[in-house]
Amino acid sequence: MRKPIIVGNWKMNKGPEEAQKFYIELEKLMKNKTLDIEWAIAAPSISMVSLMAGDDKGLYIPLAAQNVHYEKSGAFTGELSLDMLMEYGLEYVIIGHSERRQYFNETDETVNLKIKATLNNSDITPIMAFGETEKEFDDKKTLSVVRKQINNGLKGINPNDAKEVVLAYEPIWAIGTGKTATPKQAQSVIKYSRSIVEEMFGKEVAQEIRIQYGGSMKPENIQELMKQPDIDGGLVGGASLDAKSFFKLLTYKK
Repeated sequence: MRKPIIVGNWKMNKGPEEAQKFYIELEKLMKNKTLDIEWAIAAPSISMVSLMAGDDKGLYIPLAAQNVHYEKSGAFTGELSLDMLMEYGLEYVIIGHSERRQYFNETDETVNLKIKATLNNSDITPIMAFGETEKEFDDKKTLSVVRKQINNGLKGINPNDAKEVVLAYEPIWAIGTGKTATPKQAQSVIKYSRSIVEEMFGKEVAQEIRIQYGGSMKPENIQELMKQPDIDGGLVGGASLDAKSFFKLLTYKK
C-alpha cells in the first residue's frame, strides 16, 4: 500500500518572520493530531530555520529543498549541495519543477544528474516534477511530453533506487492559474505515467512508486483527487501558504 505524501512548495514566498508565524499557527492546529501520511514543506532556504522546533520541542516539520546541485561542491554561486541539505536535516528535494525548467534552464539532462546524485550520495528523497505546458496540452501532446520527461529524468537508474523516487505530475497550465485538471484527467495521465515506470523498471517498482498531483490542489478538491487509484498525494503551491488551508490538506479524508 503506497503511503500518501503531501508537500507544500512555498516557492519564493515567506521570509523568516512570516515562516515563524506560520509555524506557530500550524503547531496550534496540529496539537495532539496524528497523521497517517507523509508530508513536508519546501520553504526558501533562508526561512528553513523558522520551521525547525527548538531543542526537540514543539511541532516537527519535515523539510524539503526546492532545488539542489548535482556537484558535491565548487564554484556554483547561489546553489546548494546535497551535503548542505543533509547537514540541515532535510528529508526531500524537489527536482525539475516547471518553474526551474522554464526560468532557469533546467533540462531533462540536469534533472537526471540531480536525481542520480541525490540517490547515490544522500538519504534525501527526490521528488521529480514533470508535466506539459498549456500549448502542449492544447496540441494533445501531453502523453508524449510526459513519456519524454520520465524516460530522460529516470534514465540509467536501477530499479531499487527508482522506487524511492517520488514523481509529481504538474500540468503547467494548472499551476498558479486557478485551473485544475479534473480528477479524471489527472488520474488518466498519472496512470499512464505509472505504465511508463513499469516499462522502464518492472511491475513491482511501478506499483510501489508514488506519484503526486501538482496543479492547484486545495482543500476544496483534494478529496476527489485523492480518491483516484493512482494519485498518491500532492505537490501543493498556493494552498500551502496558509496554515489553516495546509492543515486541511494534511487532514483530508477519502
